[in-house]
Amino acid sequence: MQQLVLDWLAHYGAIALFGLLMLGIVGLPVPDETLLTFAGVLVSRGKLSFIPTWLAGVLGGVSGISCSYVIGRTTGLFVVHRYGKWLHLKDEQLARAGVWLSQKGRWSLTFGYFIPGLRHVTGIVAGASDLPFRIFATFAYVGAALWATAFVALGWYVGDRWEKILATLHEGGVILALLLGVAAAIYLLIVDRRQ
Repeated sequence: MQQLVLDWLAHYGAIALFGLLMLGIVGLPVPDETLLTFAGVLVSRGKLSFIPTWLAGVLGGVSGISCSYVIGRTTGLFVVHRYGKWLHLKDEQLARAGVWLSQKGRWSLTFGYFIPGLRHVTGIVAGASDLPFRIFATFAYVGAALWATAFVALGWYVGDRWEKILATLHEGGVILALLLGVAAAIYLLIVDRRQ
């Protein structure tokens, strides 16, 4: 699968990058960081131009997380009502998540792009918890720009060593995601026991 999407990127350029990133952010199994980093490698080799590649990365991320927000906004409560008892989710928890996102957790929309798995759920949670679109867009779109810039620049800078460097970064990201997941679970358990 990874080789297929890299071939599409090499052949179709920025258009493929935009479409694949949008689908990847929504949740399809697309290697997002790999695409952006390889796009940077192609820029360093002169096969792609920086500005269109960077714009495709930013707009793909923005489009994908906006779709996730709409999905959360339109189906979030349905999922909670239908499957909440199995997922241990309640309306009150979504309301608390919305308050947390609007007051303290806005930055998770920005920096969530850098944590594997988190970028796929932040938009859905923001939409399902009724976070105002203006706040969502401000933080999520800045995150998309930072994320695309970081990984395209990384690919451009490291060139042919990109696979080794990206593997190291991915391992660190997975460990960070697991630690944050455990911390969030502990926090939710403590909050639920206090009520």
